[in-house]
Amino acid sequence: MQIAIIGLGKMGGNMAARLVAKGHTVVGFDPSAETRAKVAALGATVVASLDEIPAALTAAGPGPRAAWVMVPAGDATESVLQALASKFAAGDILIDGGNANFKDSKRRGETFAASGLRFLDAGTSGGIWGRENGYCLMVGGDKTAFDHLEPLLLDLSPGKEGLGYFGTAGAGHYAKMVHNGIEYAMMQAYAEGFDLLAASDYGYDLAKLGTVWGRGSVVRSWLLDLAVNAFTKDPKLEQVQGWVEDSGEGRWTVEEAIARAVAVPTIAASLFARFSSRKPNAFSNRFLAALRREFGGHAVKPAATEAK
Repeated sequence: MQIAIIGLGKMGGNMAARLVAKGHTVVGFDPSAETRAKVAALGATVVASLDEIPAALTAAGPGPRAAWVMVPAGDATESVLQALASKFAAGDILIDGGNANFKDSKRRGETFAASGLRFLDAGTSGGIWGRENGYCLMVGGDKTAFDHLEPLLLDLSPGKEGLGYFGTAGAGHYAKMVHNGIEYAMMQAYAEGFDLLAASDYGYDLAKLGTVWGRGSVVRSWLLDLAVNAFTKDPKLEQVQGWVEDSGEGRWTVEEAIARAVAVPTIAASLFARFSSRKPNAFSNRFLAALRREFGGHAVKPAATEAK
């Protein structure tokens, strides 16, 4: 089958490579000429602009044409999808595989359907390991589009059990949103546990302990395997700063839970922990120290002064 992939970064580029290796025809576009060249070297056909995508897909084989957008959520995704929609014909397929808000995907599905285009929102998980292992795909949108692309999607995924169609537009990204919320909480639990181990008197080899846990324990997981990789490279994690970004999906998970009155305290706490990581001398902590001094006369550490 043939498909266009727009956005050839870490995820999109690896997806293109996996599909080419599986025998599919990939037409790729990325604003970076260097990135385009790297993907072209893998066997994909690259073009220098979005305007060239429709003709390149038509030349690659019979329709319908399909384009997978793998760019940052928000304005970038919106502009690319709209640009493609203006050049595609009724029956063609647009896929958003980024981390879009499910509400945007629902709107896009309805808007594109009105003009005869078919839309899929594909929650995509697998990170940089997906090229080798396959990508977990949670798909929503037009069922006929999913059925048409299923052979290609199966090759992109680890297999049947790693691919699922879950309903109308938005269903795929809703599932991916909750997936990422769970991921936040799991990561936070591991972080707190390993923090306690590192602070203990036993001098644990954290990579070794993580490896043991990964062989039969109830807390084994791929995230734990990745933690072992990190500890093997940097046993005390001295090469990284404790600043943790959030992609937006953790926030959306908590917002949706509030809207539906569903308790997600662990996911919410893990999101707030990420916020705290960005303030090494947070006002709230200074407030606590000052208040303890006021009511109990407890000692406080003076503020650091900048060297002159």
